[in-house]
Amino acid sequence: MTAPDLTALFDRLPEGWSEVTYAGRRYGVTRTTRVGGRQQSVYAEELGGTHVVSANLYATSAGPLLKPCEMPADVVLEFLEGWV
Repeated sequence: MTAPDLTALFDRLPEGWSEVTYAGRRYGVTRTTRVGGRQQSVYAEELGGTHVVSANLYATSAGPLLKPCEMPADVVLEFLEGWV
């Protein structure tokens, strides 16, 4: 299994707020870029529900570093790969 391209997964989302669908449910998603693009955050909240996905991505000299916020990385990756 190859590692996901974390930067490409974050870049799929437009900057700012947008509405997406994941697993048949609607989400409001905010993507924010800071520090000249070296830090990005994604916060997704199920509209009318309780599910949340939140993570930060850091551009380091060793490559992109994903830091999920109080959830397993798999939850974040599944969301980033599966939203439409």
